[in-house]
Amino acid sequence: MNATLEAFEQVDIRVGTVIEAKPFPEARKPSLQLWIDFGPEIGVKQSSAQLTVHYTPDRLIGRQVLGVVNFPPRRIAGFKSEVLTLGVPDEEGAVVLIRPDFTVPNGGKLF
Repeated sequence: MNATLEAFEQVDIRVGTVIEAKPFPEARKPSLQLWIDFGPEIGVKQSSAQLTVHYTPDRLIGRQVLGVVNFPPRRIAGFKSEVLTLGVPDEEGAVVLIRPDFTVPNGGKLF
């Protein structure tokens, strides 16, 4: 199936900086809880992300990431996940985060 430009434009992908990260032992699959600052327009949003293979909470603080900010929130083990943090699988299927090559303003929209 081919996607349309109009459908892609409806997905709001923004850059943000991880300001807090914690282990999430209550989740069914190994995960971390993230708080990501998407700038003044969007603010700080929470995300549950399955990043435990390559990342520890302390390695994520200050790192810029990309996330979908306009999906409906999901409850994961009682935690409100408001953002889909984006990554791609490595050879084993573990998530590797997508991030900009250079520091950019939080809230910048992928286009």
